[in-house]
Amino acid sequence: MVIIMKEKYLICEDSIEGVFTGIYDAYALKEEHAHLHIQIGEEENYRLFAQYMNIIPDAVKTRKVVETICKRLGDEAYLSICRALATEDSGKGEAVYKTVVNGLTQGGGRRVMENLVNPYVERVFRLSRNTSNETNHFMEFLRFKESKEGILFAKIGAKCNVIPFLMPHFADRLPLENFIIYDDKRNIYGVHPANREWYIVSDTEKVLEEMFEISEREEQYQELFTMFCQTIAIKERVNLKLQQQMLPLRFREYMVEFIKSE
Repeated sequence: MVIIMKEKYLICEDSIEGVFTGIYDAYALKEEHAHLHIQIGEEENYRLFAQYMNIIPDAVKTRKVVETICKRLGDEAYLSICRALATEDSGKGEAVYKTVVNGLTQGGGRRVMENLVNPYVERVFRLSRNTSNETNHFMEFLRFKESKEGILFAKIGAKCNVIPFLMPHFADRLPLENFIIYDDKRNIYGVHPANREWYIVSDTEKVLEEMFEISEREEQYQELFTMFCQTIAIKERVNLKLQQQMLPLRFREYMVEFIKSE
């Protein structure tokens, strides 16, 4: 008699806490990992002969998974996993879960991210690289504006959730400034009070953005900067294709020198 193993899908929310809790619960089932899957969000069509389990994010379980990954797989692998989970890829939860399994139970260990022959590891590597590239772009293209209260405000629209990776960069360089970085595609704010730790808040009503009003000095600097960018251009040497390679069009709607010139 052939015994068919039932596939189990652990449905998690789209967050690090959700996926890590799902990984913890998957191990707690003590079943073959090949028949367990992490799925982010509900799907429209359920699979036949499959069992679905809803996972509730748990801070304690998340912390234990983080500690295990950092200890057994290393900090670099943990960073790669976090970056992969910051993307919008629908299969990232499954890829991260099977990458962790490869590292913990299949001999990958601290070199797990080098095992690019494994399709799940390769996917985590590729997704992590996408987030890293997006973060590096915004480190270059992000523009702060000064409010009347002296708060620096920047607005972005990233493909990935880069706020957790941008905030340490700017907090290190602007420790004495009150600044906010707002992702308008996800309605989340990275907030940095001067001389204090930064944190992330969500605002579905977009109240913070509506309250922001630039200072008179900021308006003057914007005019000067826009004029500078326009006057240094040599019309005969304009190369639009090269410009788009160096600065993709999707970033320009958040950059003052292009907004002012339209």
